[in-house]
Amino acid sequence: MATRKDSPGVYIPPPLFYVLTFIAAIILQKSVVIDVSFFEMTAVKVVGVALLFTAFFFLSRSIGQFISSKNTLILIKPAFSLQTTGIYHITRNPMYVGLTLVYLGITCLIGNWWNIILFPILLIVVQQYIMKKEEQYLQRKFGQQYLDYKLTVRRWL
Repeated sequence: MATRKDSPGVYIPPPLFYVLTFIAAIILQKSVVIDVSFFEMTAVKVVGVALLFTAFFFLSRSIGQFISSKNTLILIKPAFSLQTTGIYHITRNPMYVGLTLVYLGITCLIGNWWNIILFPILLIVVQQYIMKKEEQYLQRKFGQQYLDYKLTVRRWL
């Protein structure tokens, strides 16, 4: 049974993982230079802008839904309700989808292969450290309602 203070227990804000990975890529590019001419192509820039617009859609919809339902975005606080409608009908983690698209969109615009090289590590950390903790918490808090939701909506897309 969930206690009043029960929470996912994620003490590092998730966006910080994306920012730190991005910074690490910039530092690596200065140390071990990889040619970035690919990222100078117009098509790559267009893809970057498209990814950022898509990210804005996911982030604005998910944050808006959390605000309107008076739920918390802070992962050391308990949730008040399980989000299963709106954007949460498409993915269980629209904020992480949005953050991932921001990361990839900026990567296309700035141009750094190290961002791409570090990307799988970032996804593993997000999935193992953040998402799994959130899922365990939501299962404790909402039980069968969350398990049913998990069966019908994918973790990412």
